[in-house]
Amino acid sequence: MASQVNGRSGGPYPRRTAAARSNRDRLGRLGHNHRGGFGEGETVEAFIHRTNQQWVDRHADTSPASLIDDLAAAGDRLARRFATADLHETATGVSWAGVDPAPAWLDIAREFTEYWTHRQQIRHATDHTTDPEPRALNTVIDTFMRALPHTLRFTSAPTGTQIDVIAEGAVSGSWTATARADRWSPAEAPNGRPSAVVMMDAETLWRLATRDIDPADALARALVQGDRRLAAAACQIGSVVL
Repeated sequence: MASQVNGRSGGPYPRRTAAARSNRDRLGRLGHNHRGGFGEGETVEAFIHRTNQQWVDRHADTSPASLIDDLAAAGDRLARRFATADLHETATGVSWAGVDPAPAWLDIAREFTEYWTHRQQIRHATDHTTDPEPRALNTVIDTFMRALPHTLRFTSAPTGTQIDVIAEGAVSGSWTATARADRWSPAEAPNGRPSAVVMMDAETLWRLATRDIDPADALARALVQGDRRLAAAACQIGSVVL
């Protein structure tokens, strides 16, 4: 049985880490602040990675049974809270989508992707494939693709230029970003021919968004039509705090 899973940076870590981090995330959303404060000059990304590791180290001796029980209890409480939330109220920002503050529906969707991703890491570490349930995977990919316009923010293109990313396989969908005068924005499916189309299987797309695979590898697996520079820029998408 495999004992390692891939982290967001591509490096391995024990499956216990994925479970412990998932539980920390749930408790944090329930109001239990285990992170403390920022170190001097510490970035948000460094702060998250440091405090995640401190939490994992603190629970290194927790038994698997206790960890499972804790996950179930915190997960049930959080699900009940989200079930009664006003989905349009102002909530925590979603940095990788460039939205701060964010509507509650996006914040909750982001939280679901965190849980789902940790679940896949644990499944892969125990010799299981990605969870085949299509509704969950479709929700995860649709949420991840909210990062596409923000990903392209430094990519120059004439106003009206469109990039279309298409998922195929276990689930399918299409997401379009359009260049505006000062930014990229999400858009409906293009009426005409987009400047670039990137088609890849759903498995590659979610793993790219979580950096389980590198952008260059994802681009090599994709079917690209049109401007390859724009396609490569779209493949820089990262829907987690990297």
